[in-house]
Amino acid sequence: MKPLLHSKILDGQGPDLLILHGFLGMSDNWKTLGRKWADSGYRVHLIDQRNHGRSFWSNEFSYALMAADLQAYIEEHQLENYSIIGHSMGGKTLMYWVCAHSSSVDKCVVADIAPRAYPPHHQDILATLAALDFNILENRQAVEEQLRLRITDPGIRMFLMKNIHRKEDKRLGLRLNIDVLCQASSWVSEALPETFRSDTPILFLGGEQSNYILPSDHSQIHQHFSQAIIKYIPNASHWLHAEQPHLFFDRVNQFFQQ
Repeated sequence: MKPLLHSKILDGQGPDLLILHGFLGMSDNWKTLGRKWADSGYRVHLIDQRNHGRSFWSNEFSYALMAADLQAYIEEHQLENYSIIGHSMGGKTLMYWVCAHSSSVDKCVVADIAPRAYPPHHQDILATLAALDFNILENRQAVEEQLRLRITDPGIRMFLMKNIHRKEDKRLGLRLNIDVLCQASSWVSEALPETFRSDTPILFLGGEQSNYILPSDHSQIHQHFSQAIIKYIPNASHWLHAEQPHLFFDRVNQFFQQ
């Protein structure tokens, strides 16, 4: 039997809303915004993608597989008339999925990623995580001090520290399948296949200070997604949902209510 993705479901009284995190992230990154949507009436599914968070580990890792994981999750939960938000890698997963499985989805939001290919840019972070020796690092403070040697941005360190947990043998470890993710770093930024198309209503919401969705990307977005709307969050980079959560919430809700 195919393993299912782990999720935390925040019960609201309205339609379902699925949220997909980005590379090296997890569902907990969306907990605050998820609660806000649940309070406004949605039943929110905070989903961990394969090899991330509390979901299953696999040596197989591709956007086609992650899109299939999402479809299996939707079928298992018998969802109908739902919407989906995907950030970064989660947004690319959503693009793959919606081009093949858009029959019952209401609206989709892709947060700060375009269909194009990107140069690999996670190598330093991956190498730093892979070098963590949990035989020596016995507490979270020691792990953070090790990360600080190579990762100077405190926001990125805090983001990565969410992946540290204490395993059943009481030692610390990573929730990430770091060996597989290191191997995948070269293709996780690949372009959406040229022939993929969807006419599902979809909002591409970029950070105004990010370089992930550029004006030069707009024509390619519309080529793949005929109903795409492209907007930007001011004073926000790639982490637009964390840096401007109120604006992000409002812009997404405006789109959902159109």
